[in-house]
Amino acid sequence: MNEEQILLGIGLTVVLAVGSQILASRLRVPSLIILLPVGFTAGALTDVVHPDQLAPDFNSLVSLAVAVILYDAGLGLELPHLKGETRSVVLRLIVLGIPITWGACLGLIFALFDVPFTVAAMTGVILVVSGPTVVGPILEHVRPTDRLRRILTWEGSLIDPVGGILGAVVFHIIVRSQENREFRFGIFVGGMAVGLIGGVVGITLLWLALRRLRLGGTLGTLAQLASVVAVSAGCDMVFDDTGLIAAIVMGIAVANLPGFDMPARRPFFETVVELTIGLLFISISATVEPKSVAPVILPSLALIAVLVVVVRPLVALCAAARTDLGSGERGFVGWMAPRGIVAACTASTFSTSLVDKGVHDADKILPITFLVIVGTVLVYALTAGPVAARLGVARSTRTRPLLVGGSSWAIDLARALRAAGLDVLMWAGPATERERIMESDIELAAGELFAAITNPQAMLEGVTAVLLLTDDDDFNALASVVMQDRVEGPVYRVAPPPGSQGVVAPYTGGHVLFGPDLGGRTLTSRHERGARFRVQSAAEAVPPGHETLFVVRAEGLLEPVTEGQAASFTRADTLVLLGPADTDALPDRST
Repeated sequence: MNEEQILLGIGLTVVLAVGSQILASRLRVPSLIILLPVGFTAGALTDVVHPDQLAPDFNSLVSLAVAVILYDAGLGLELPHLKGETRSVVLRLIVLGIPITWGACLGLIFALFDVPFTVAAMTGVILVVSGPTVVGPILEHVRPTDRLRRILTWEGSLIDPVGGILGAVVFHIIVRSQENREFRFGIFVGGMAVGLIGGVVGITLLWLALRRLRLGGTLGTLAQLASVVAVSAGCDMVFDDTGLIAAIVMGIAVANLPGFDMPARRPFFETVVELTIGLLFISISATVEPKSVAPVILPSLALIAVLVVVVRPLVALCAAARTDLGSGERGFVGWMAPRGIVAACTASTFSTSLVDKGVHDADKILPITFLVIVGTVLVYALTAGPVAARLGVARSTRTRPLLVGGSSWAIDLARALRAAGLDVLMWAGPATERERIMESDIELAAGELFAAITNPQAMLEGVTAVLLLTDDDDFNALASVVMQDRVEGPVYRVAPPPGSQGVVAPYTGGHVLFGPDLGGRTLTSRHERGARFRVQSAAEAVPPGHETLFVVRAEGLLEPVTEGQAASFTRADTLVLLGPADTDALPDRST
């Protein structure tokens, strides 16, 4: 392949990766559903999208890229949430799930594909992993309860490095048996030790970079990338795939140790991770040849069916035994085990090496894994939503707003939104405002709100919109920036006064409620003079002197009026209005 073809291949791979992810976001499906068939098609139709020809050592680059992805996944794992029944279920899903799934896959592959026992064992251990790159997007779309999300996210993030190590161990057993050399269990223990020691070294490097040198912003992000890549490469030089354990340990440490008190996940880092995922899936699926897939399609469909219908529910049943998980939660855990990036990467790496070493039928490992990944992702992505709804474990699609601020008008607005049928949550800093909220029978958010959201990947669980309504315009402006990536929905703030000389408020973006002429201080003044909020059906005419502030759609979605978005509604919607002083608000219809 000449230089022009290499450049064309690299450019086409990047375009396909990014284009597939954009298309997936528009279709509201996990990107893997688009990436895998696009990469497979590109590999079949072109001669330039072939990673083994574009990169001198593609498998090593894949291993380092997966380490970066797992480090990012570790940043989202909060140890305080891994407690009680959640911890028990996660540990059982790994400790019991791996041997059950491996044993079932080994037996099924040996029987269905007529391959040697060694190939069945290698393929089976590859298929025990799941992964945050596929579980996360499906959960984001389905929006199950918080406990289910934590269980499945922790399982997917932890099972990947463990599965990778087991895959490396099985690979070494097969190679040593080919060479008539004995394999010792101490090698497995040594591999785990290498990963953990590498994790400690990586934590030390990150502590020096982020705490001692106080690197932040772009430099802090680059320091994290360099540390993860360097430590993972060093671990993999000692024992295959131990860098994955080091990476996940580093990510969990940065997210949870008190010494790392700065936001560690930057937009640039997120962009790098998303691009890496796209490039890996396009590249790996391009290596799968159509002629290798055709002979294994039918037995692969049978394998997928048994994994989905029998094996995973059995694992979930064992993991949830004697816990307080409800039947719906147990059922959903038993219906969520898609295979992802680590399965694809280990299959690509180990199958190529075993083929080179002359292992019979080792060339079937990659196409079988490819079909299982495609099949499980399609099954779970297309059915997880209806299954969650049927089991009663999906969170309500109705907006759940968090109102920040405890002034009298903010509390009255919370009552009005609750009267419109929304589940409202409030938070305020001053003790007097918090007491006022509790006296008003409005649910008060527990804990120190901003201490929680400054965690690198902490999310305000269950909150789907934030309204910043405090009297401090600069606080509202800064909070709107901090909270953008910590909430599943939009963040709004009241406008500062026209011509305000605040430090930051006039210079920040974000969604500004109601427009510049109806800022927080104006609302406070009008409320003190007797103005009140009114809730009514959109089918009724808006009374004279009233202003529309919010539209609550018939399906429960909250749409505020902002500087750039005027009120638009249908007769089935509900309106929240601000009326003049001589108008009383309607009674709270939620009680």
